[in-house]
Order: sequence, then structure tokens, then C-alpha cells
Amino acid sequence: MHCWPSLVLSALLVALGLLLLWLHLHRPVCYGKHELQQRHDEERKDGAGADRAEKPPPPRRACLPARYAWFLQELPALLVPALLLALRSPPRLAPLGCRLLVGMFCGHYFHRTFIYPFLIRGRPFPLKLLVSGVLFCIFNGFLQGYHMIYCAEYPDDWCNDIRFTSGTVLFLFGMGINIHSDSLLRQLRKPGEQTYKIPQGGLFAYVSGANYFGEILEWFGYAIATWSLPALSFALFTLCCIGPRAYHHHRYYLRKFTSYPRSRKALIPFIF
Repeated sequence: MHCWPSLVLSALLVALGLLLLWLHLHRPVCYGKHELQQRHDEERKDGAGADRAEKPPPPRRACLPARYAWFLQELPALLVPALLLALRSPPRLAPLGCRLLVGMFCGHYFHRTFIYPFLIRGRPFPLKLLVSGVLFCIFNGFLQGYHMIYCAEYPDDWCNDIRFTSGTVLFLFGMGINIHSDSLLRQLRKPGEQTYKIPQGGLFAYVSGANYFGEILEWFGYAIATWSLPALSFALFTLCCIGPRAYHHHRYYLRKFTSYPRSRKALIPFIF
């Protein structure tokens, strides 16, 4: 039976997502604004004066420029499904609905690999996080690609099914929110600026993590359109992984900016 690997790997992906949720619900990943905040908190605990001056500075973490790190991290999610398809003899991506679903997955990662990294001006990316991101993209690229190329079976009229159409609309809507929100974040700072500012415009009027909300919508839309366990497990993993980050971003903004709108939620408009 060809499909048992996708069942096992889907269960592992959900378990990994729940583990990350447990690890990072109360303590954010130490990167970007949260790394700076953690250093500031440690300095406050250490106190001021000679005692702090005598302490050696913390060792610098190995990092890569953000654009190169994001390119390397996202690339495997695009290459692994392409390699699986090339190794499949004879090639199998039928009917049209199946080809469109693979195109949706690869389209997201084409943008994240060849467009998004060269637009950002982020801080240097920790090498440790890069390695874990590469390993995840290899794992998930294999899971999603293997299922679609070796396991998935759709009727010829799947493109007309309400699950496909509604899921595709939700996927595209979420992708639009994600790309637009990332664009708004890039416009907050001028080249060379390092300070963080309050996000404005678009869905940021309602939530602090508009870009994360869009990506979560994307993958739940994809799960509906594919109607598959691997896609659903990826959507749940995405929620568990970046949902806590949106929550911690929200708390950071509330602490740092006294003028931050109290009506905004962290991730889901009007709810959470």
C-alpha cells in the first residue's frame, strides 16, 4: 500500500506541531524583536553598575543575512516535490484538479523562495533556526509531494467540487492577505532603520499578526481543496507554529507602545 508513509508522517507532523505549541506558548522563539527583548530583560535582571560591566558579553550566534537564509530555508519545499515527480515513472498528476493542487503548493513556495527573500530587510537569521527550517521543509515537501504524486486520487470533475472551489478561494484569499501584510511590514522602516514600529493598514487594523493569519488561512484552504490528511496536518502544524508567534508579537507591541490600539486582537479578528 503506497499511502501508509503519508499517514505516519502526517501523525508525526501533528505531534511536532503540538510540541512546538507547548514549547513556545509561554516563551517565544528567540529571533528578531524577541531576541532584543530577551537581552533587555536579562540586562535589567543583572542590574546596573560595575557588576554588569565586569560580566563578559554574551557570545554571538552564527547567523546568515536574512534574504539568503530565507532562500535556503524555503527552497527544499519546492525542490523535493519536483524531484519526486521526476522520479515517478510514468509521471502521474491527473486529473486537472490534482495538477492545480500541486501548483498551489509549489506556487506558495516559489514566492517564498524566489520573491519574498529578496524584498525583505530583516536582521541576520540564526543558523540554528535555518537548519531546523531546512529540515522541516524537506520533511513537509516530501510528505505533501509524496501524497499528491503517489497516493491522491480525485475524480475527473474535482475542479467542480465545492471542497475544491471553496478551499481554493480561501487559499488565494489567505495568500493575498499574507503577501499584502508582508508588504506593509516592509514599508514600516526606511533602509538602515532598526527600530520597530506599530504596523498599520490592511488587516493590521484588526490583528497584530495579520501576515500569520493570512498564512494560516492559506493552508487550511489548501487542506479543504485537497481534502487530505497530510494537508490538514500541515495546516494544524502552521497554526501551532506561528500562532504563538503572533500572540507574542501582540504582547510585545502592547508592552512597548503605550499608544498601541487596545481593540486589536493577536491573531483572529474580533476573537483572539
